[in-house]
Amino acid sequence: MANQNSSLVGNGLSNFSVGNILSRRYTNLRGNTSSKLRFAVVCSSNMNRSMEAHSILSKKGFNVSSFGTGTKVKLPGPAANMPNMYSFSTTYAAIYNDLAAKDFNLYTQNGLLNMLERNKQIKPRPERFQECSDTFDVVICCEERVFNQAMEYMISREIKSEHLCHIINIDIQDNHEEATLGAFMMCDICRQLEICRNLNDEVEDVLSTFEEKLKREILHVPFFY
Repeated sequence: MANQNSSLVGNGLSNFSVGNILSRRYTNLRGNTSSKLRFAVVCSSNMNRSMEAHSILSKKGFNVSSFGTGTKVKLPGPAANMPNMYSFSTTYAAIYNDLAAKDFNLYTQNGLLNMLERNKQIKPRPERFQECSDTFDVVICCEERVFNQAMEYMISREIKSEHLCHIINIDIQDNHEEATLGAFMMCDICRQLEICRNLNDEVEDVLSTFEEKLKREILHVPFFY
């Protein structure tokens, strides 16, 4: 599995060290427990990839939340240089109504209205990972830029507990077909992580197995909350 430190250098995080994190003493490791892992799935706008995964994982019984890392929610517009931009406080229903009023046929044809219809059945609005105070056992990101933004946030936080979180990245293209495929890949990964007797001891082996199986690079960094 690829060493993720190189991906951080270009983001001003060259002093980051996985070894420094792992060298911290901690006693709250998850062992053989009946409680379920808490998963988060993260893309840029909490619209397509993370919400498709949220939908599928929740239907499969996983304890899952979803987020974006962008500063704004960004959706395709009538032209490449004319995106639709919204704050994360804007509800899926409000975004649906806005797009439907702008051009119902266009946003029906490109799948955005159907996507938003699904989203508003799951939760009221998009959420930003950097504004969430919840703790998770596993955070799965959908592209390396999002992965780096999530890590930048985790690095900036004051460590307040000894709860270990595993941040993972698997690149998924931001289109409806790839989002569906990616959601099922994440479901398979989560299923294997869920049955680990000791997540912290076994996570690397699980991810290496999936990296070989999927022929996709998987990045992984552990962080303390």
